[in-house]
Amino acid sequence: MKGLIDVHGHIVLEGSLGAAGPTCGPELGEYEDGTTWFRVGDWKLDGVPYRESLFMQTNLRLEAMDEANIRVQALSPNPLTYLHWIPAPDAINFCRAHNEDLASVIREHPDRFVAFAALPMQDLDAAIAELERSVRDYGFLGGYIGTDFGVDLDSHDLDSFYAACVELDVPLFVHPTSSGLDGPLRDQRMRKYNLDLVIEFSYEETIATSMIVFGGLSKRFPELDICVSHGGGSTMMHRSKLRALAERRPSSPEWIREPGAFDEALDRVWFDCHVTGKEEFEFALAQIGTDRLVFGTNFGGWDKGTLHSIDGLDEVMNQNAANLLRLAKRAPHLI
Repeated sequence: MKGLIDVHGHIVLEGSLGAAGPTCGPELGEYEDGTTWFRVGDWKLDGVPYRESLFMQTNLRLEAMDEANIRVQALSPNPLTYLHWIPAPDAINFCRAHNEDLASVIREHPDRFVAFAALPMQDLDAAIAELERSVRDYGFLGGYIGTDFGVDLDSHDLDSFYAACVELDVPLFVHPTSSGLDGPLRDQRMRKYNLDLVIEFSYEETIATSMIVFGGLSKRFPELDICVSHGGGSTMMHRSKLRALAERRPSSPEWIREPGAFDEALDRVWFDCHVTGKEEFEFALAQIGTDRLVFGTNFGGWDKGTLHSIDGLDEVMNQNAANLLRLAKRAPHLI
């Protein structure tokens, strides 16, 4: 095995800290007892030593990648810093600073890293401009957004953004964050026991996938490739019932009521394989198949567990990642 291509690796960048302004930050610090904290607005994450970890130390990341047999990793924004709900000027400043700093990491290690761009989705013209700049000036391979920024993913308001992805010939990666950071809190119960990191993420991924499928994005933009994190959340658990919904309910678009139309649309969506747990992964794999499945780890995150599950799939996943990321066109040295 020549080494894996990992499409799901978040990074925290020194140059992005404070770029969204003094109110939002983001900011790193520590309490008197030495416990570290990470602040976004009035929300704090305690106990994660970002500066001393692979999230900010490239040499530690490379060492861990070598140990895990990961040859190439696509770096993307920390989900805590999508900042899709803050004032647009602050989000634009943050995304610009983030992508500039990320570009320097890619330049230093062009044989190990590729990048997805942070995008200010509350201002679509600015998001398109930042995507174009990141792809054309920095060689980034796509855009990276949250699942919720006040506009549904199937909305025609996003058509210009999707058209820009197609024109640039880059994929779009969709990954949730916890609500209540810089946007509305969906459900106070999710804050108990950190349930948002599992249940809310899965909910958001299922909603996002459903918007993409029922909204007919594959029909409106046949060349658009969208990848959803964590195997699409709970989507595959509900595949049969969603199919029945598509075919039987009058609320479904007329085109998707045709037999096979739902599955054809769902099978156009890409998913990463970071479904923790061997049995859960095998179930998701049986539902998703391998045609549009790529390797992803949430590298360095708390929810480890993908690496042990992919025996025998490394070659097909690498080829899928190369296709999704257009490596033959944009980075042939990485194939």
